[in-house]
Amino acid sequence: MTADPQTLLFAFTFGLCIGSFLNVVIFRLPLGQSLNRPPSRCMRCGQALRWRDNIPVVSWILLGGKCRKCRAPISMQYPIVELVTALLFLLVVWLTPPGPLVFSRLIFGCILIALFGIDLEHQILPNTITLPGIAIGLIFSFIAPPGWRSSLIGIVLGGGVLYGIAWAYYLVRREEGLGMGDVKMLAMIGAFLGWKAVLVTLVLSSFSGALLGLALIAAQRGGMRLALPFGTFLALGALAAMFAGDPLIAWYSQFF
Repeated sequence: MTADPQTLLFAFTFGLCIGSFLNVVIFRLPLGQSLNRPPSRCMRCGQALRWRDNIPVVSWILLGGKCRKCRAPISMQYPIVELVTALLFLLVVWLTPPGPLVFSRLIFGCILIALFGIDLEHQILPNTITLPGIAIGLIFSFIAPPGWRSSLIGIVLGGGVLYGIAWAYYLVRREEGLGMGDVKMLAMIGAFLGWKAVLVTLVLSSFSGALLGLALIAAQRGGMRLALPFGTFLALGALAAMFAGDPLIAWYSQFF
């Protein structure tokens, strides 16, 4: 353990607040809306939220998941995103040695949560997140792991591998199999985590995506052409690689 209980409590609480902001990003960014205006309000009746109705998780519970005025249901997405972000902050501060890497991982985790939510709902991965993310990850690599060489290779490898797969699929099927958003997202993952973590992320996300696809087909809820939001699996794979990538690579290397 690398942090005292007070620091961990602060990290969790701060994560709840950041999660509240990420909910705004997930909802408004795909619609082209401002992230700061107008203030948060009920989508049905337009009632602006008071401060007491905007406390992460707590307000949702006290309101019973409904608008105070019109009693319209409030999506469970809001407390879930807030709690997931808080847990992410807690784990990063707990498991990461103090230094620039903590801030790199916190920013990276927030980006992944936003992309996960947006891709799950809209099947898009906005350039306004992925492209600045590549730059931010590369900048951090000059002062924190994985180092700028690994980061640069990760950008090229991450983007190149998926671009090659997408191009090969198009040549064979004459239709788009992967969007360029996935390509840019994996390049961003490479920028933050380095080229080795790109491979771990790609394996984990492809495996989990294939399992879910087969499960949906078996349940007769989709066919072979079922469109799965691959960015959500990339986000999960990247989070796993961030926390457990090195042990996974070491375990795999022992077989060779």
